[in-house]
Amino acid sequence: MRPVAIVGSVRIPFARSHTAYSQCSNQDMMNKVLSSIVDRFDLKGQGIGEVSLGAVINHSKDWNLARESTLSSGLSPETPAFSIQRACGTSLSAAIIISAKISTGLIDAGIAGGTDTISDLPIVYPEAYRSILIESARGKTLTQKIKPWLNLRPRHFKPTYPSVIEPRTNLSMGESMEQTAKQWQLSRKDLDAFAYQSHRKAASAQEEGFYDDLIVGYKGLLKDNNVRADTSLEQLAKLNPVFDLSKHGIMTAGNSTPLTDGASAILLATEEWARERGLPILAYITHSRTTAVDFISQEGLLMAPAYAVSDMLKEADLSLQDFDYYEIHEAFAAQILATLKAWECENFCSERLGRDAPLGTIDDKKLNVKGGSVAIGHPFAATGTRILGTLAKLLNQKGSGRGLASVCTAGGMGVTAILEAS
Repeated sequence: MRPVAIVGSVRIPFARSHTAYSQCSNQDMMNKVLSSIVDRFDLKGQGIGEVSLGAVINHSKDWNLARESTLSSGLSPETPAFSIQRACGTSLSAAIIISAKISTGLIDAGIAGGTDTISDLPIVYPEAYRSILIESARGKTLTQKIKPWLNLRPRHFKPTYPSVIEPRTNLSMGESMEQTAKQWQLSRKDLDAFAYQSHRKAASAQEEGFYDDLIVGYKGLLKDNNVRADTSLEQLAKLNPVFDLSKHGIMTAGNSTPLTDGASAILLATEEWARERGLPILAYITHSRTTAVDFISQEGLLMAPAYAVSDMLKEADLSLQDFDYYEIHEAFAAQILATLKAWECENFCSERLGRDAPLGTIDDKKLNVKGGSVAIGHPFAATGTRILGTLAKLLNQKGSGRGLASVCTAGGMGVTAILEAS
């Protein structure tokens, strides 16, 4: 098995939906990121082993997104590409697949990434209207083509927007997380405090220039525009709950991720491939794990990372405390806090994770040290490689150590990975 090196990463600034990228498509944003990787690492006209990209919300015109973006990137047209989708874990899953191919000798280098936009939603019309269109198109005669249109009614023009409702539970992600928050007895005060720290860390990282070499400007935007350097606990406390509107609701727009547009990608390779080209090696991907839970009847929708991390640590023969940095996706402040409490809970670790003792606590000073998704934003498919890029840079700056990456996803899945310094 060959070591898998992270050579570098690029993303555009993440933007609140309907702001800077309101006129951009998934492919527009992905093209910018891929072409920037090609320019930065001098890959113009070169072929690499494979490119894997994805988006969670796609137009039908995006059916071959990865290949089309690759053809627009400046890479050799002979570079193969494939699209994948695993909800919010899409780009981290893409990185794991590319890493597996590199590790086993199938390819020497590859790019993984993801993109998503809420500003450019695919809006469709009801099934009844679609049936009229199809029946008319199938008609052989003029009469057969016209007859279906006699059934046209005003209601057929009411558009249908993409839904974030889980088909198995009929609950949105936020509604599901409210249930988990109550199960783990989380408080509104704790959620707001976590969100406040996410913004403070992200604002500090922007000020110190940490993201300057990870981000390429796009459409006049030079930094993530959701970060609120001036937010306060008092301001967060004034926001109303948005998922449970009763007096018991604790999740607000302030302690949840905002709807976000953006794209990111990461370049992976063997040591030899990188060194032959004089390219850096920031860190290595050494382990990964993907897990699913029965969120329909047994577990919280976004609790799968609690299981995935536990299983991955067993495989790596590591403890939860054996890390210098933790980059855990902040789908909601409640999701991270529930996961942390689960790892500290003796009953959960014994009955659900099959452990003799709790996994224990994480040092807050090592968790999402440059801000997380609550502050930075969360373009669904782009977050995984955003996290890997940040984690690889942190380890490279330190010059040693180990990092843990974790992303929860819709459908009750969790995707995790371990990085080690070069």
